[in-house]
Amino acid sequence: MNIEKQGITKDRYTLIPRTLIFVTQGKRVLLLKGAPNKRLWANQYNGVGGHIEQGEDVLTAARRELTEETGLSLPELWLCGLVTVDTGREIGIGIFIFRGETTREDLKSSSEGDLEWVRIKDLSQLPLVEDLNMILPLVLSIKKGEDPLFAHYSYDEAGQLIIGFGN
Repeated sequence: MNIEKQGITKDRYTLIPRTLIFVTQGKRVLLLKGAPNKRLWANQYNGVGGHIEQGEDVLTAARRELTEETGLSLPELWLCGLVTVDTGREIGIGIFIFRGETTREDLKSSSEGDLEWVRIKDLSQLPLVEDLNMILPLVLSIKKGEDPLFAHYSYDEAGQLIIGFGN
């Protein structure tokens, strides 16, 4: 299919693609506590990840982000979820969620924040990014080869997050 047949027009809804990666080690998950000076999610815990660059496929972007933010290079990451975020504007967000496993303890620091191995049973005691309380347990329950979860985020008139799941 040539580029003209892709149907790219300014009146179509557009998504900015991002990756989100959760690495586990036994009963622990690697989380990034956002640096206090971060514009978004300062002092809150999240997975690692970021934007997909032009020319990258989704998996390559996830591996790059993981290495940049943690120093880890994992040969196997599996897709656990796809989330669309309706921002209420012409441009939304598409998040590709991956999981991986490691036995490595050594991690590289980054300006994004501090990396911490957190016991899964302690997640509810942390200031997690707003959606993680609901989505992280589901992501951690997905095994290699299982279908990914599908979710749609939107916001109500008060700006409160609404999370819906596909079947």
